[in-house]
Amino acid sequence: MTASEQAAGQAQRWVLQFCHGYDGPFLDCARQYAVLFKGTPYKVCTVYLTGKPSAEVERGSASDEVIFLDYSSAQVRGLKLAAIRDLRRIAASRDFALCIAHRFKPIYVALLGSDLPVIGVHHAFGDYKRRSRQLFANFFRKRLALLGVSNAVRDDIRACLPDWPAERIETLYNRIDVEAVQAEQVSREAAREHLGLPLDAWVVGNVGRLHPDKDQATLIRGFAQALPQLPASSLLVIMGTGRLESSLKALVVELGVSESVRFLGQVPNGRRYFKAFDVFALTSDHEPFGMVLLEAMAAGMPVLASDCGGAPEVVSDPSALFPMGDIAGLVRCIAIQAAFRGGSKEMTNRLGNLFSDAAAKERFWQLAAVSALIGSTDMTVQS
Repeated sequence: MTASEQAAGQAQRWVLQFCHGYDGPFLDCARQYAVLFKGTPYKVCTVYLTGKPSAEVERGSASDEVIFLDYSSAQVRGLKLAAIRDLRRIAASRDFALCIAHRFKPIYVALLGSDLPVIGVHHAFGDYKRRSRQLFANFFRKRLALLGVSNAVRDDIRACLPDWPAERIETLYNRIDVEAVQAEQVSREAAREHLGLPLDAWVVGNVGRLHPDKDQATLIRGFAQALPQLPASSLLVIMGTGRLESSLKALVVELGVSESVRFLGQVPNGRRYFKAFDVFALTSDHEPFGMVLLEAMAAGMPVLASDCGGAPEVVSDPSALFPMGDIAGLVRCIAIQAAFRGGSKEMTNRLGNLFSDAAAKERFWQLAAVSALIGSTDMTVQS
C-alpha cells in the first residue's frame, strides 16, 4: 500500500457494528445494519464478540471489514474486561463515527470500551427489566440511543426507562433483502419434491424450534380440529427440532392425525422451500418480531399469526390473527385461508413498503435518535 493510500484509509470515516455472535438470525441482522450505509461516505467494520472466524460469515456480513474476537460464552460473563480492552483497541484504530451494538452485552462493552455514540439494537423483550441495567443505561444516556425491532419491543424498553425522551427509544423493523430471498426460493414443485410432500396436498407450514415459546401444540390441536373443514389430503408440515419433539409427536398420535402431520426435522436453509406451503402459521408466545413471517411473505403465501408480540405489526390483517393459545381462533383462520386458496398481493406490497432493506434505510435516516447521535446532515445518503 502506498503512502497516499494509507493516508486515504486513515481519513476514511467508519461505523463500528458490534454483535454478540452470528448464530441463527444474527448474521442477517448484521447484514441488515451494514447495508444501511451503502451509498454513504462511511465504511462498516463488523465485530463479532463470539464465534470462530468464517469466510462464509464474512461474506454474509455485507461489511467492509469483519473482525472475530472469538470469545466463548463463558469468557464474556461477568465484567468482560478482556473484551472491553479489545474493543477499545479497535475503536482507536480508525476514525469511527458511531457504534451500532446488538443486544445488551455488546452495548455494555461498547459503552465501557469506547467514547463513541452508541445505537443499541434490542431483539427481545425484558432487556431492561433489571434495575442494574436501567441504572447503566441512564448513566450513559447522553451517548446512547435505543432501537427495538418492533413497536412491541420499543414499548417494553420505554416502560422500563420512563424518564427517557420517546425519540431516544424508537423502532426500526427487522427486514430482508426481498429480491435475494425470492431468488433463493425454489418452485412449489421442486420444494415439494425436496421435502417429500405430495403435489396435490393443501399444506399448512410452520418453521421453528420445537420449544414452548413457539407453541406448536396449539397449532397441532387447531389443525386437528380444522381438518374436517379442509381440502382432502391436507397436511400440517413442521420444520425444526427441539426438546418438545417427542411430546408433540405423542400429541399427534393422541389426536388421531398421524397421517396428516409431518415432522421434517432440521431442514438446511429451510426458507428455500417455503413455496411448498399453501399457508404459513406462527403460533408463538410473544415473538419479538417474527423474521420467518417475512420469509414466508416473500414466497407469496398468506401468513397466520398469534395476536401478540411483534407479529401483529408484520401481519396487520385481523382475519389472519388469533389470540395466543386460542385454538378456536386458529381454526377459524385456517378455514378462511383454505376457502380463499390464494396469495395476498397486499401482503407482498406490505413486505416491500415496510420490511425491505430500502424501506429500512429510508426510515433509519429519518430517526431522531440517529440525528441526535451523529447529526442530521452528517451523511449524504444515496438511493
